[in-house]
Amino acid sequence: MTLLVVVLVATYGKKMTKLIPFIIGILAGYAVAVIFTVCGIPVIDFALFQNVEIFAIPDFTFMEALKGVKEIDGAYIATVAVAYVPVAFVVFAEHIADHKNLSTIIDADLLTEPGLHRTLLGDGVGSMVGAFFGGCPNTTYGESVGCVAITRNASIITITTAAVMCIVISFFGPFVAFLDSIPGCVMGGVCITLYGFIAVSGLKMIQKVDLNQHKNLFVVASILIPGIGGMALAIGPVTLTAIACALILGIIVNLLLSKAKEE
Repeated sequence: MTLLVVVLVATYGKKMTKLIPFIIGILAGYAVAVIFTVCGIPVIDFALFQNVEIFAIPDFTFMEALKGVKEIDGAYIATVAVAYVPVAFVVFAEHIADHKNLSTIIDADLLTEPGLHRTLLGDGVGSMVGAFFGGCPNTTYGESVGCVAITRNASIITITTAAVMCIVISFFGPFVAFLDSIPGCVMGGVCITLYGFIAVSGLKMIQKVDLNQHKNLFVVASILIPGIGGMALAIGPVTLTAIACALILGIIVNLLLSKAKEE
């Protein structure tokens, strides 16, 4: 239901409704979930709304990563570096891809102006500040790019206003309880559309690549197959996810075949 409502609103809706297809889709799916729950099929946990305070300060966990660490020595730093350097490569790749996609939407090259060095710096500062306050690390979030691509609203004022509203609303208990109570099946419908746009955007990037050339074909194959197939690699306490493996393999294969002659 959520998926169908999002698709229909985004395609056939009026100008205003086209800006909020995900909100309308989530509300429609939530309403159906309420009906199922009332009819005896528990989909929503209404216990989350019990003893909810109107105004509540969210949990801020300062420097959570350092709790339990007795000594910060070279071995600890090396372990952290080995664990997070592959993640950084993944974030870099996502960052560049997202900004390339946004550039095509707004018809401006964001990697040139304001420049890749500035956009990466913004991501890095956001990640450090978020981690310090116990929040999730910041990335460019392909889901947000999917929202921009579907709504065609790339206004900086709109995005900044939405960010401020999210911060303010997080202090209101009933709204937080509502978000917590949204069932996975409802969010799943939204994710199909968002991740679908992300996947298609990725395919658009290789439209102009000549896949009749073996060197291009092998680079694309070494990225797609491990990424889609879910290949992961565990080395002691460090685990390389499928995305990290796909990215690293793609870089290695590209370097090995970069000097190959075109057929």
